[in-house]
Amino acid sequence: MTRPTVPPGAAPPDVTLERFSRARLPRYVDALEQGWSPDNIRGAVAAREQLDAIAKDPDAFVWRSDDPEGRLPPIQGLDGVLYARLPGVTRWIWDDDFCGVISLRWDHDRTGVLPPHVLGHIGYAVVPWKRGLGRARQALKLILPVAWARGLPFVELTTQPDNLASQKVILANGGVLVERFAKPISMGGGESLRFRIRRPAGA
Repeated sequence: MTRPTVPPGAAPPDVTLERFSRARLPRYVDALEQGWSPDNIRGAVAAREQLDAIAKDPDAFVWRSDDPEGRLPPIQGLDGVLYARLPGVTRWIWDDDFCGVISLRWDHDRTGVLPPHVLGHIGYAVVPWKRGLGRARQALKLILPVAWARGLPFVELTTQPDNLASQKVILANGGVLVERFAKPISMGGGESLRFRIRRPAGA
């Protein structure tokens, strides 16, 4: 399903990163029900799990979007192994409506080094009807100061070799390609690219 975009000649609405809330939760549910998923690896399975979780306890779902101490239960990889959850936060990308999600996670020691089963510090997903409008680029720009405030010296992001749109988003925010690598089975396997954005001096 497509949604109206900014009319020709009109100024685009500002992009903000919003905490999950009950008030805006219906717009998120609407996106999930239309087949979009915030999980680029688990896709429709993750979307269905989230819809079930929201139906069961929407307040708990909203609360779990903020976990800066890494206290939530372990997560299960595609290999069936349970992995300890890292500290992190997830925000809705918002303009005049729901655009997608962006997540930031970090290691407990703030060294920037992540365990092998975690592909990157930042991940994002934009709904189809908001793509091509610069929403991911703006969201990444907004969340980088959050990473620097956590004391991280750099952040890493990964993307598929054929995902040129995502690569442009990362490069526009100062990302530098550091390696081409094989993803672990716990994250679906296959080839991927790793980019790094370093913390600017004085940030």
